[in-house]
Amino acid sequence: MMVGFGCPVILWLALAAVQGSVLGLGEDMDRPLIGPLGSPVRLHESDAGLKKALQFAEERYNQGSNAMHLRKVSRLLSATKQLVKGIRYSITVELSNTQCKKSTMLRTCDFYPEIQKLKTEVCLFEVWDIPWQGTSTLLKQKCQPKVEVQQEETNNIVDASTSQPLEDSVELLGQFKEFMVKHNKDYSSQEEADYRLFVFHENLKTAEKLQTLDQGSAEYGVTKFSDLTEEEFRSAYLNPLLSQWNLHRLMKPAPPARGPAPASWDWRDHGAVSSIKNQGTCGSCWAFSVTGNIEGQWFLKNGTLLSLSEQELVDCDGLDQACKGGLPSNAYEAIEKLGGLETETDYSYTGMKQSCDFTSVKVAAYINSSVELSKDEKDIAAWLAENGPVSVALNAFAMQFYRKGVSHPMKIFCNSWMIDHAVLMVGYGERKNIPFWAIKNSWGEDYGEQGYYYLYRGSNACGINQMCSSAVVN
Repeated sequence: MMVGFGCPVILWLALAAVQGSVLGLGEDMDRPLIGPLGSPVRLHESDAGLKKALQFAEERYNQGSNAMHLRKVSRLLSATKQLVKGIRYSITVELSNTQCKKSTMLRTCDFYPEIQKLKTEVCLFEVWDIPWQGTSTLLKQKCQPKVEVQQEETNNIVDASTSQPLEDSVELLGQFKEFMVKHNKDYSSQEEADYRLFVFHENLKTAEKLQTLDQGSAEYGVTKFSDLTEEEFRSAYLNPLLSQWNLHRLMKPAPPARGPAPASWDWRDHGAVSSIKNQGTCGSCWAFSVTGNIEGQWFLKNGTLLSLSEQELVDCDGLDQACKGGLPSNAYEAIEKLGGLETETDYSYTGMKQSCDFTSVKVAAYINSSVELSKDEKDIAAWLAENGPVSVALNAFAMQFYRKGVSHPMKIFCNSWMIDHAVLMVGYGERKNIPFWAIKNSWGEDYGEQGYYYLYRGSNACGINQMCSSAVVN
């Protein structure tokens, strides 16, 4: 049912939020988590799997850090595991500087005795371990200075009646009501509405933090995804397979562009980009990224812009996992084996896997091979301007809250090795001296700037340079 917003309900919800009753914020955080299969279970630091996950997270942190010294876990704050097609560990720790430089190979590394040199951070790691495959993936890493995070944690558990005035809660409810009306949200019960209000509030705080720390000109705030937790957003819209580098198929390197990149370029101005599409709650971004690239390649070779079928890939690509994710490198190979792509009209999108209904006589576009581009952004720009839109992938954490402008998240929000969303790079340029990539997304026209995301160009932001590829049409 749609939640009513008459005065008694507003007052009741406001008081509930003030008292911390939404989601049971006053629960004892130290009690064991006991629940049905698939629910989180709290771990002791002696757990062997936890030790392995901690070591893996520590190694990945140090690999991605520019610091001179190794940092190690100095304190385990909390840890849970959850059975999710493997074991998913959620770990909160304190990381501190050791006296060992990264270049050394010492077996033991002591922490600095001086507190100011420790530079302790509180980090949240999520590690997905598949023991029977011998693979581990770092799904999330978020680190902040210890004092700041401790202060936030303290604020979360104090009596909210002394830290959050009633008028703030009423303002929050007004924002939530506006969000529900604008995005046609309809919750099944009062309990569900309470929970979504809590998530909405937490997301407002995350968006505010992104806004404060953004290095570009982006505006973050309320979006159509503002009532989803990070996990829900990732499960419904993102693609965890992209960060599993061991699954990637080797591709031929693309020949370099014949000349340097012009100052700006946009394939939308040259007719090579179809209209914005919507993947829905299906992790099929990989299919949209690849079909968008092929649409551009086919246009440049044949002069006709077609809207090609993503559903064909969702249904018929046996190398990928449909709504559970996929890889552009696999999709190119699948299209070659199938013999091509049908149009959107002939094979329309449903947003769920169905039996393959591909018909070779309806093939509207084909490809001959595929190539991987350089990881240098100047080379990528030159190649794009000369050869057409490029299939790319990136870390999409900040995209959940993006509204407009040139996004330039700090590295702690947007590590380049945690890529989880495939998109289409259609151009580049500058806005008020801020260089950007123009990125066609697949979350509908009501996302970002009429369906587009603009990301800072020149710092390999969010791993945008790591997975650039294109089909080849002879």
